Amino acid sequence: MTNALLDVVGLNKAFQVKPKSAKLFARPTRVQVLNDISFELYEGETLSIVGESGCGKTTLGRCLVKGIPATAGQVMYRTEEDERVDFLALKGKEAKRLRRDIQMIFQDPYSSLSPRMSVFDIISEPLVANFKLSRAEVEDKVKDIAEKAGLNASYLRRYPHAFSGGQRQRIAIARALIMKPRLIVCDEAVSALDVSIQAQIINLLKDLQEQFKITYLFISHDLSIVQNISDRVAVMHLGRIVELAPTKELFEGPKHPYTEALMSAVPQPDPEADHSRIILEGEVPNPAHPPSGCHFHPRCAYRTEKCMQQSPELREIADGHSVACHYAEQLNLRGVRHD
Repeated sequence: MTNALLDVVGLNKAFQVKPKSAKLFARPTRVQVLNDISFELYEGETLSIVGESGCGKTTLGRCLVKGIPATAGQVMYRTEEDERVDFLALKGKEAKRLRRDIQMIFQDPYSSLSPRMSVFDIISEPLVANFKLSRAEVEDKVKDIAEKAGLNASYLRRYPHAFSGGQRQRIAIARALIMKPRLIVCDEAVSALDVSIQAQIINLLKDLQEQFKITYLFISHDLSIVQNISDRVAVMHLGRIVELAPTKELFEGPKHPYTEALMSAVPQPDPEADHSRIILEGEVPNPAHPPSGCHFHPRCAYRTEKCMQQSPELREIADGHSVACHYAEQLNLRGVRHD
């Protein structure tokens, strides 16, 4: 038993992809996008999921909110009544009731907003769909949440095309916040924004987290942002978590070679620091035909015969620090400064 808000156990997701072939009746290929993902998410924390494009970050986020069905596994959610339920197994009214607690902010703040709906209608839609409220009650709640998200009340009658990217993302945040969720999945929530606007949105998310005691699952490829917002970080590679640790510990002392390569791309303000970039050789493995053993071994500078034959399990090597590498204790890997 655990007191975690969310306990993900053995989550798997596979897609059937039809090959680009001239054969009309060619059999589809099974692509394993998520492979035995397990982790805990604690109330009030920010856990970031990082990794290169195609590693399964977004698929993980959408499976957690039941945006797409998982192939196997459990997402054990601790309700406000302190009961543990498998969110993925729920259907009907029970699923609808708990779905209010888990919201999502998408990457593109424009395509996630209906161009035919006003800002007021976009933010109020979850309220109208889930509760029987008077028009006055809906207006009061929308105005209150819009103000907390940094939106002027005069914006509520306008349409998404009239706003900048940062303002659109504030609308998306207000829409997620209107249900007073306990968990918000942020899928690349600032990657489409200018750097200065990114900082504003990150600060807004932090303020809202402190004010409403929200838990974040923050999906990103930008390690500089992850370093600033996260309590813990999980590194994904080819559908698996290869390292999970507190942010400071992960950045200063990575234990997986893939994490070390990611860290070498983080800009550092110290002119005397080692800025040499680790360039991974070879191609990214095909998830439809992954390599044997450790999936990272074709690009790993530390690989041995054991890496090519045996797949490492994600194991805890220190308190709160888990790694999927045969030689995690022996390797002396380079990290970056965590301010």
